[in-house]
Amino acid sequence: MQTDRDESLAALNWLIQAGADEAIGDSPRDRMAPPPPAPPPAPAETAPRVSAVPAGDGALISNDAALASAQSLARAAATLDDLRAALTTFDGCPLKQTAMNLVFADGNPQAKVMVIGEGPGAEEDRQGLPFVGVSGQLLDRMLACIGLDRTTAYITNLLFWRPPGNRSPTPSEIAACLPFVERHIELVDPNYLLFVGGISAKTLLGRREGILKLRGHWAHYQHVGLTRPIPAMASLHPAYLLRQPAQKRLAWRDLLALKAAIRSGKDPLLAS
Repeated sequence: MQTDRDESLAALNWLIQAGADEAIGDSPRDRMAPPPPAPPPAPAETAPRVSAVPAGDGALISNDAALASAQSLARAAATLDDLRAALTTFDGCPLKQTAMNLVFADGNPQAKVMVIGEGPGAEEDRQGLPFVGVSGQLLDRMLACIGLDRTTAYITNLLFWRPPGNRSPTPSEIAACLPFVERHIELVDPNYLLFVGGISAKTLLGRREGILKLRGHWAHYQHVGLTRPIPAMASLHPAYLLRQPAQKRLAWRDLLALKAAIRSGKDPLLAS
């Protein structure tokens, strides 16, 4: 028995050294085991298959139904508290099943600048707040360089739950969160938007270019619920800058452009 215990502790120590920081399943899974035999081909279907995501009670919600539910809940939210409460009841995003906490927002909702990142990481998932890990510390320093902090900026993400292992989100996961993000922007109604990271910039600006092409250029974020288009600047995500510190010079240029716009109080796309 002691030998089995020692072997188990050795295996656990190896996993920790390899970077595993949490369990996301209720039971262990042997990833070295051979895959099960492939099932026989299904008979031809006479109707299209409806994809589904798990709901909180174990039932299934089709992607279409999840999107309809997200749109309905988001439209009904009259305040930020309503929107947060709606997200706690929403079961149409499968990320909710593996995340520890809903990560809604931080900062001042009356601020002129709204920062939208991509998705929560491990520390954000634990604390239930956006940008509180290592990349969040860098974001705080970046904002401080142009006179902003969490009392003068409002910070959130495109995704409200952490993707397992910080993987990239799927299109259906983004689609499930998007109505809430759009309503979030409407309720805050900032003067300027700062999209950090390619996923948030491409999704909210409806563009296909990579972040290195999108960054540094002002664009208008528009949505039917807004009374006016909002000037938006795309920039590099702090996590990317930690991996590529030489690119901080590009992010600095973006921040200076945002600072100039805030000082002028004008739409940089309309200013002469």
